[in-house]
Amino acid sequence: MAKRRTRSDGPVPIASSLEQVAARIPRANLVGFAAVEQHWADVVDDAIRAHARPLSLKGTTLVVAVDQPVWATHVRLKGGEIVEQLRGKIETPITGLEVVVRST
Repeated sequence: MAKRRTRSDGPVPIASSLEQVAARIPRANLVGFAAVEQHWADVVDDAIRAHARPLSLKGTTLVVAVDQPVWATHVRLKGGEIVEQLRGKIETPITGLEVVVRST
């Protein structure tokens, strides 16, 4: 890890500061998430697609946003099926599904 600078060391280049901050942030699996988005319409029906969307990948857990609590229940019930179908279409391992209620 880089030596921590003090105020008396003078100005710090912004690139150096950004590298240090970026190193502390967990990297999202953007390639895997892009694959999920690409195949989402293939693995969920029109009703779910109207109320739910993939939000992110947290490790091997797919996070799905829904617009109403009733859809959260529905997507959770279908979660195993959704995960299984995605496994057959993408290389990124997905082992679970988390549902959050928020505006889609």
